[in-house]
Amino acid sequence: MTGSDESPTFRLAYVPGATPAKWVRIWNERLPEIPLALVAVPAAEASGVLRAGDADAGLVRLPVDRAYFSAIPLYTETTVVVVPKDHLITAVDEVTLDDLADEVLLNPLDDVFAWDRPPGEAAFERPATTEDAVELVAAGIGLLIVPQSLARLHHRRDLVHRPVVDAPRSDVALAWPEEATTDMVEDFIGIVRGRTVNSSRGRKAAAPEPAGKSGAKSGAKAGDRRTSTGAKTAGRNPGGKSGVSKGAKRRKPRRRA
Repeated sequence: MTGSDESPTFRLAYVPGATPAKWVRIWNERLPEIPLALVAVPAAEASGVLRAGDADAGLVRLPVDRAYFSAIPLYTETTVVVVPKDHLITAVDEVTLDDLADEVLLNPLDDVFAWDRPPGEAAFERPATTEDAVELVAAGIGLLIVPQSLARLHHRRDLVHRPVVDAPRSDVALAWPEEATTDMVEDFIGIVRGRTVNSSRGRKAAAPEPAGKSGAKSGAKAGDRRTSTGAKTAGRNPGGKSGVSKGAKRRKPRRRA
């Protein structure tokens, strides 16, 4: 955080399909004095935004440069193929890449998969965005393989999607520049890791007691133990046999019958 008089703001970048809503709600409940600003960025530009300091952390798609960024993997998405509602694929629950080998598959310029070789038959040209590709699927030009969150983000009533069981998958992570691990970044890390507000690893955790107070308490407890021990042994003779207090009554000896 800077030393300016302005109120600090935590800036969280997020790529299409990422869903920060739950974590934003928890942040607002725990840290209402620090606004959280969401920064929507294309997946390919997320690293650049973080490097430039235009966001403090981001929900990004892996991989990222681990020499520069720290990253906490959050979840792995199911990969699906988006098809028209009347396509034959809708008759099955899931498909393989081999099932799509004879299909025209659209490969948008913002595709999040690093294909060695895109499956299926290549379209005449690459759409500029995933959103454009979805429109082409609806027009019957081809099919589209995407993470499930993107299929839901660009949902249309005339399209459906099915899981592709052997396709690459996309991992979503929280990432930030390692050298810029601020208190606010630590706070957000605690939230995504599910730590409670009083967690010992969180910035908001209670500070340890000063050594003087702790020592005083320890001394008092030690004194209590000594007093207690002394009370237990007060009625014993040096030889170890129990003594009899002065006011105790002695029993009369029984008479023999």
